[in-house]
Amino acid sequence: MGDIQHSRELVLNIQLKGTDSFTQIKIEKGTNNMSTQSEMKAVMQKYLDAFNAQDADAVLALYAENATVEDPVGSPPLQGKEAIGAFYQKVIPMGSKLKLAAPIRGSHSNSAAMAFVVESAMDGHTVNINVIDVMTFDESGKITSMRAYWGKEDCNIL
Repeated sequence: MGDIQHSRELVLNIQLKGTDSFTQIKIEKGTNNMSTQSEMKAVMQKYLDAFNAQDADAVLALYAENATVEDPVGSPPLQGKEAIGAFYQKVIPMGSKLKLAAPIRGSHSNSAAMAFVVESAMDGHTVNINVIDVMTFDESGKITSMRAYWGKEDCNIL
């Protein structure tokens, strides 16, 4: 009897809708590509839950020691847990709530993204800010960077 060779790699060919273009995705068996996505998504959900519970310490616990936060992108990045902790200690007590606008998205790398709306009360008005956060993660599942994409045109007074 001959040996049966089992491939260690699963290859997916995905056709882009409405085109003749294909994207090839390779997933090695025995790796945690999919669980890594699940883990990143779970951390991002914990971030939302902790923020909405007004628990700055729980948010900060999700970050690696030398992490960076750029909120919004284009502002000077905050570096390290002390600076990041001070940021959340200031922002979270304002009472804003974060509501997902779409499912959290993973990647084939160490990054994930989420689109959400920040709902805030300011001067007797409700203000909504449409935001996309992109986070990168280390091997232990800690956030190494958070970049918040939003601008003036993403702010709406209701």
